Amino acid sequence: MTMNVSLPSEMEARVREHVASGLYGSASEVIREALRLFEAYQSVKTLSLAALKADIDWGMNDVAAGRVSKMDMESIKVQGRAVKARRVN
Repeated sequence: MTMNVSLPSEMEARVREHVASGLYGSASEVIREALRLFEAYQSVKTLSLAALKADIDWGMNDVAAGRVSKMDMESIKVQGRAVKARRVN
């Protein structure tokens, strides 16, 4: 398939730099690689969002089942500072 694509001058320069580096043989190779990376990024983003939603569901189920309690932030800070002090010394 042949396709003409218009790019802003800055992006065109970046494509040309990649070809000039010798890493890619043509502008088409640069664009194909960019699309593959974009699709991989989208897949990772989708999986990350699904994992986040699963974690939220798990937490909400814990709340509904009464398996949570109020946090004592001052106690958590004291414990954290104690751990940090042991690591420093």
